[in-house]
Amino acid sequence: MRLALLNAAQRAADTRRNFERELEADLVEFRCPAGELPAGLEFDGFVVTGSWASVYWDREWIGRLKTWVGEAVQAGLPGLGVCFGHQLLADVLGGRVRGMGEYEIGYRPVEHDGENRLLDGVDERMIVFTSHSDHVVDAPPGATVFARNEYGIHGFRRDRTFAVQFHPEYDVTTATAVAADKEQLSDHRREEVLAGITAENYGAACEVTRLFDNFLTFVDDVQRSPADVP
Repeated sequence: MRLALLNAAQRAADTRRNFERELEADLVEFRCPAGELPAGLEFDGFVVTGSWASVYWDREWIGRLKTWVGEAVQAGLPGLGVCFGHQLLADVLGGRVRGMGEYEIGYRPVEHDGENRLLDGVDERMIVFTSHSDHVVDAPPGATVFARNEYGIHGFRRDRTFAVQFHPEYDVTTATAVAADKEQLSDHRREEVLAGITAENYGAACEVTRLFDNFLTFVDDVQRSPADVP
């Protein structure tokens, strides 16, 4: 299985490592902020990663990424968006993203409806790692929202695209580095977040990594019988 890894992260190498650990597929990486994008759509699916950027910024690489993703969705390629990728898919599909005026960060509870195949086998009340100051305020028309918490939408699906606001790919090293670098947080809150990055919380959050296998199963279903998969 060949997937385009649309890497929009500031820590691109760490992000690639995390997704390579969780996705048992041939990941072809494109570092989007450096201007890299696939030349075509010859992939079985695609993944859009997190980023330090906001989808509403006026940046050439963000505009080009939106164009490619829009074409991939229109062509029927299965897609998975994570954090920034979640927001970018929402924007491309006609939803609305805006700043929160605060950070949701750290291991947090999120609930899902138990009816979406991306989270099949995952407890309806999940512990996940979050790190974002933008959020999807309006899901795309025709999308099904399947995960939420008090900060808003944490997961939606439309047709063959899935998107989650949280970071199922983060390991303890990445979570610690991201939290430690958040200069926007007060010292007290940063220390609280770092104190919450424990083996117990990480272990609980590992349950949600099942979504990667579920996504690959979905991609395989599309490959085998595209007419039978919406």
